[in-house]
Amino acid sequence: MGWGDPGCYGNEARETPNIDKLAEEGAMFTDFYSAYTVCSPSRAAMLTGRLPLRTGIYTDNFFGRNSVFLPNVTGGMVAEEETFAEIIAKLGYRNKVIGKWHLGNTEESFPLKQGFHEFFGSNANHFGPFDNINFPNVEVYRDDKMVGRYFEGEYFMNLTTGESNLTRLWSEDALDFIEANRKGPFFLYWAADATHTPLGAHRDFLGTSQRGLYGDVVRDLDYGVGQIISKLRELNIERKTFVFFGSDNGPAGYQGIESGSAGPFMCTKITTFEGGMRVPGIFWWPGTIPAGQIQRAPANLLDIFHTVLDITGGEVSDCSKPLDGQSLLPILTDEPGAKLENNPIFFYRGTGLFAVRVGDYKAHYYTWTLGPLAKSIYGDPCSGEYLENFTTEEITNHTMQPMLFHLGRDPGESYPIE
Repeated sequence: MGWGDPGCYGNEARETPNIDKLAEEGAMFTDFYSAYTVCSPSRAAMLTGRLPLRTGIYTDNFFGRNSVFLPNVTGGMVAEEETFAEIIAKLGYRNKVIGKWHLGNTEESFPLKQGFHEFFGSNANHFGPFDNINFPNVEVYRDDKMVGRYFEGEYFMNLTTGESNLTRLWSEDALDFIEANRKGPFFLYWAADATHTPLGAHRDFLGTSQRGLYGDVVRDLDYGVGQIISKLRELNIERKTFVFFGSDNGPAGYQGIESGSAGPFMCTKITTFEGGMRVPGIFWWPGTIPAGQIQRAPANLLDIFHTVLDITGGEVSDCSKPLDGQSLLPILTDEPGAKLENNPIFFYRGTGLFAVRVGDYKAHYYTWTLGPLAKSIYGDPCSGEYLENFTTEEITNHTMQPMLFHLGRDPGESYPIE
């Protein structure tokens, strides 16, 4: 999902009332970032509080190349990485991930080996349909048992009509989990991925959005968020529950006119421009997080790890292991004198540090959109956007004279400082 998709971030369609309500009743970050330009590395960073370069969820077979765990790729997060799910499980939390895991397909990378007690979803994106002989459709798991495949049976997607019941299944399962664990501490990682191609929405939302099928998908996702929040209220546990809503990368602009919105920012997913990594960041905890906050300090997904440990009192098992990020709890709770450390925001592609943001300034050391061959397959993540020597199809080296922008004055990265 893109920064500009929810109404609270300025989307003119205003078709996300439940997400907007979270922002109204909690805290909304204007300068919130994913930890990477694509999903797998970013998700690993959120769960471990460590940059992808530390977790090993990246590729170094070509400088600047992005990498995710496709269905035909073997690998995954190693057992030595400690997720905050593992830490809080020791404190008595019941943990579940629903939807897209996407941190590998090895035994040690499986959710039940990474601190989760329950799993309903898949190790990969909902790609397909595929040739069931040479390249079968992606598996769906319930805990450690395979219960079906995408595009088959109850996990259907109709690519002709755009109808899919996946988000509804993820939502209903979330409600059951919350109901079952209402008396004890729990962690629900609800990773609905409907805004990823191929797009699909529940029949109740097909054709209802001003934004075409992508908008239908966003409305379906927003409905799921609303159902989860309503369940917390129904059980009278909302004041005991910390909720974070965000995204693992910017919108996929290569989907064409039915793409997500990066708002006023340059380009989309895959790139290290603002549109590729600046995403929604909304925090909700009635009675603890004061309502109506607009936080303008830069923050990112790495901070979720530290915030969760701050809330739960959890501690890492190896204090010598380098961590990145910081807890957002002091500023979220309006603690007197609280402010974030001026930590830099790092923009990586593979092993390459492409850009760094410190305060309002962002320096680009390398720039690249996507090569011509990849663009012919996936489309252009910077369609209609151009800045000379910046939005280039070849990796452009600026290390001798980085391209510098002041994001407070120029959030669209259109006017480099000479």
